Amino acid sequence: MLRMLKSISILAAGVLLVACASGPRYADMKSSIPPLAADKGRIYFYRSNSMLGAAIQPSIVLNGEKVGDSQPGGFFYIDRPPGKYEAMCGTEVERKASFVLSAGQERFVKTTISMGAVAGHVTPELVDSAAGMAAIQSLHFTAPKTAQNH
Repeated sequence: MLRMLKSISILAAGVLLVACASGPRYADMKSSIPPLAADKGRIYFYRSNSMLGAAIQPSIVLNGEKVGDSQPGGFFYIDRPPGKYEAMCGTEVERKASFVLSAGQERFVKTTISMGAVAGHVTPELVDSAAGMAAIQSLHFTAPKTAQNH
């Protein structure tokens, strides 16, 4: 019995490691992030490192375009022209956050998970810049390279 419990604990630890984001931490890579172009705004997307629903990692869609995934312990950013934006995550339910982005502005969208009937729900939420910047300091960079250049 003890051997079986030990095996289950090792397996569970491995699953948790696989479910978490990997890549450099923001604090280690911030000096390599290019400066924001004068005619663009930057949107950071992030999710805390909670194990609640760690296996649920839906796409993050911005104005109908997939820009990344909601991964526990991860963040990424995209630069976009000023305008109105709608960020959406969906599992069995689609949740959205709408906001306006101005030139030179940084916006932060936090994705959080809550339990649903069939799968967890991932909800995007706009947070203030100070809270967003503080939250991403220890998170891992997860962006697909194709999402950066628009």
